[in-house]
Amino acid sequence: MDKNIFIPRLQRERDKFELLLNQVGFTRQMTIKGVSASLSIKDLLADILTREEFIADRLNEILHDEAYSPCTSHTALEKFQKDFGYPDYESPLLEKENRNHVAIYKHKNIGLDDIVEKEIAAYGNIISSLERLTHDQCLDHDLFHRIAEHTYKPYRRMSMEINHWLKSITTESN
Repeated sequence: MDKNIFIPRLQRERDKFELLLNQVGFTRQMTIKGVSASLSIKDLLADILTREEFIADRLNEILHDEAYSPCTSHTALEKFQKDFGYPDYESPLLEKENRNHVAIYKHKNIGLDDIVEKEIAAYGNIISSLERLTHDQCLDHDLFHRIAEHTYKPYRRMSMEINHWLKSITTESN
């Protein structure tokens, strides 16, 4: 894999995700609970935001030759979340597929527009950093896989949940 293939793939996945969100439309629908258990689309976006912030910060560290090591103790994991405001998503102590409800709760009183604005900025930081990284840096740090884990794989999971929810509310209204 190289950046000339990966970046367009990432952008296509991003476009599909944004199209779905545009399909949902109204702010009111974005805050309705029950899309995924008791979570709203806004809550799911907060989860994606924290994942994108996580990988954007790791990319920035690589650009500045700073070392990142996944947390290997629960104390370190708690300190990481306190310091950064999101969990260490690459720690072996964290369940990868589960949403971090502490990170979602942190965004509870933040408006949808602010979450969307921050999420778009985080995504932009990912693209900007990726464009500046060398091919060797991408390979040395397994970035194509890592970026996918924190961007388009969560987009796909969230899209499946939203589509299921949209079908269920359409069925209920008929």
